[in-house]
Amino acid sequence: MAEDADPARRSIGARRNPDSADAILEAAEAVLVEAGYAGFSIEAVARRARAGKPTIYRWWPSKAALLLEVYQRQKRVEVPDTGRLEEDLVGFLKNLFTHWRETSSGSVFRSLIAEAQSDETAAAALADYSLGRRSHTGQIIERAKARGEIPAEIDSAVVADLIASFAWRHLLTNRLDEDEATIGKAVNYVMRGIAAPRPLKIQQ
Repeated sequence: MAEDADPARRSIGARRNPDSADAILEAAEAVLVEAGYAGFSIEAVARRARAGKPTIYRWWPSKAALLLEVYQRQKRVEVPDTGRLEEDLVGFLKNLFTHWRETSSGSVFRSLIAEAQSDETAAAALADYSLGRRSHTGQIIERAKARGEIPAEIDSAVVADLIASFAWRHLLTNRLDEDEATIGKAVNYVMRGIAAPRPLKIQQ
């Protein structure tokens, strides 16, 4: 018996078949829209994609891993490059909050964070994703270093974690409608801690 109901979508071992993977991800998005996170299951995705559960689990070891890839496919957050770190971080957070607020991705990610508190596979998937996001956000900090805006010894990963902590707290408490002034205040506090020291003025 074939693992996939549709012979055109058969697995090719552990390597993904692009057509099958796309069909599964599209089915997962559709199930998520129709049933929400509570009604999302690998079984429902398999039925909709006409794929076998073993195929899905071969490519995504858990429900959380599949949902994270769906989340990443949906994520469209512009990262500004204004030439000033403070403006870049404020713009990034504004865009992220808007994306979470105006699409289903906010509720998906919030549910994943919640599930990670009691499910080891979800926690592992979220940890892997967070490492990648930390590196991505850290690039904003590295650009500022290259401009001499902040000292070279600043740990970009730690700054990225501070920004992510602010964002996640607002996501988890459903406070994604913060105005730019509030976001700017938080970023300004971070900037005070990492900004390059100004040269002392010599009194004449």
